[in-house]
Amino acid sequence: MDDGSADDTGKNAYAAGARVIRHRRNRGYGASLKTGIAAATHDIVAITDADGTYPARYLPEMIKALERADMVVGARTGDNVHIPLIRRPAKWCLNMVANYVTAFRIQDLNSGLRVFRRNIVMQYFSILPDQFSWTTTITMAMLCDRYSLEYIPIDYLPRKGKSKIVAMDAGNFLVLILRMAILFRPLRVFLPIVGICFSYGVVKTCIDMWVTGDKNISITAILGLLSALLVLLIGMLGDALATRLGRLNANNLAGVDTKEAFEYHQDSPTEDETSVSPS
Repeated sequence: MDDGSADDTGKNAYAAGARVIRHRRNRGYGASLKTGIAAATHDIVAITDADGTYPARYLPEMIKALERADMVVGARTGDNVHIPLIRRPAKWCLNMVANYVTAFRIQDLNSGLRVFRRNIVMQYFSILPDQFSWTTTITMAMLCDRYSLEYIPIDYLPRKGKSKIVAMDAGNFLVLILRMAILFRPLRVFLPIVGICFSYGVVKTCIDMWVTGDKNISITAILGLLSALLVLLIGMLGDALATRLGRLNANNLAGVDTKEAFEYHQDSPTEDETSVSPS
């Protein structure tokens, strides 16, 4: 996938014999993956980055492991891993939140080296973002829907080129995780809030009744108890909807045609050319 890049990666891949699909303009990491997956002609799809960070030698082992899983992810926990130290605290915090939401120990939340079954991933196209959070979203969605994920330790080599991820993206990832929790596991978000509100209401009631000596329950105590009840009911409603609706429509491809795709040309595409035929 050539996402409207300005370098010669796409041309070199095309000259080497690869089928290359090009976006007329930069649409984002997630958009490139969705276009490539939709244009794929086989059931098993492998994704990786073109910056030299993920060694392709792990792919045969990962494809073999797909026989007992729905997605196999290369976990960046090998002997040779080059992740900037400044990113590690944020990655650890995001992993902990994602582990809590999915009730699964996620070894690598957003690894870009993955092998999966095409039809399973395509059912989530309507919620998969066009930006870097694509891998985070598909990981959480599949785990929340009880698909089988397997992790294989891999090395992570120094990047060739400059990363586009900035510090503020950590906040965006956290918001994304909470959104996914509300969509798939709402009670994992609402129950802690219920516990906080209920505990406050009970403690404040005890203080009003026995410490201050007023023998009257204050408005703040009642507010805490009522808030706990309302949040609990909202969470239960969200959980009922998530359970009733189940998995997403497998044919909802967000305007991507799975049969035809614009083939890469060495000359720049014109405004009349499109990357993917409209569905």
